[in-house]
Amino acid sequence: MNPIVTLTQKQLLDFLLNVAPVRPVFVWGAPGIGKSALVQNFADSVGLPCVSLLGSQLAPEDLIGVPQIIDGVSRFCPPAQIARATPYCLFLDELNACSQEVQKAFYSLIHERRIGEYSLPAGSVVIGAGNRAQDAAIVRPMSSALLNRMVHVHLRAAYADWEEWAHGAGLHALVLDYLHARPDHLWNQPPKHEEPFSTPRSWHMLSDALSSYGEAVTSAVVETLAYATLSPAHAQSFKSFHKQRNSQYRLEVILSGSVQWPHAPEDRDLLYFLAQALRGRLLSELPKLKEDINTEARDLAHNAKARLKSLASISLEMAQVVVAREEGIALPDWFMVEVVRDLPRLIERKV
Repeated sequence: MNPIVTLTQKQLLDFLLNVAPVRPVFVWGAPGIGKSALVQNFADSVGLPCVSLLGSQLAPEDLIGVPQIIDGVSRFCPPAQIARATPYCLFLDELNACSQEVQKAFYSLIHERRIGEYSLPAGSVVIGAGNRAQDAAIVRPMSSALLNRMVHVHLRAAYADWEEWAHGAGLHALVLDYLHARPDHLWNQPPKHEEPFSTPRSWHMLSDALSSYGEAVTSAVVETLAYATLSPAHAQSFKSFHKQRNSQYRLEVILSGSVQWPHAPEDRDLLYFLAQALRGRLLSELPKLKEDINTEARDLAHNAKARLKSLASISLEMAQVVVAREEGIALPDWFMVEVVRDLPRLIERKV
């Protein structure tokens, strides 16, 4: 399913608080961006216990139960996990990964809030979630009958929401500082082949592993853990960030002019990271329209143009990394006009 409108974690939580109590909701999203945690957060917010069923591991009898003879009559007895006496939040995770037979078993549960003779207690909430076909995950076509029984919404990873959560959760400082510099690396599209890729979940895993090593973590360990959990390009950048933390080079001091760009051949990976970090900083802090600029953004733009000149003198290729349009994402037009005016050679070479 291709999203037309996407919501962040905070926006989706508000959506669930208003919609889920009256209609079943299905949350679409890529692996690892926090769908399950969001539903648990919702259940906690409304004071309901959350019962999670994994669609990819269900058989029809796991829902409708098995028949028993009671007073000479055959009755289906749903499992105790579902057949509760008090209201709860039923979370149907990976709903679109289950078989067609299991999907059929969900029809009455989702639409009428009942299974056989058992009805969900008043005040119960039903929420489903699943990955999309483009995510290279295990998904099956969802029947139109099931699709039409739910309200559909799409979740996207948003750095601002993640950062607030991550600080509260006490994630490793190296992860927090890196993603503050490169918020665009929080998530990337799952690859079509088997390799790790970056998601809020994989950054959490990296944080846990780094914390487990404690003070004993070395550059070699950081490199190993990064490539074990992140997209290869992000892992390379994270490795360079760790190297940068242990050196004199910081983007802030380079922007201020106190320290020059690293220029030794062995620091080329560090130079690339800093160029990418500058690009990420400009993308996140410069407004699209020049009339919306504030003092901090104006100072950043001024310093960035000056540093671009010195960067281009070291490596034109690295300077082009900062201003390049990548996957349709570009720096604000007004800033690029000023770059063209001050650095025509850079733009001429780029295009």
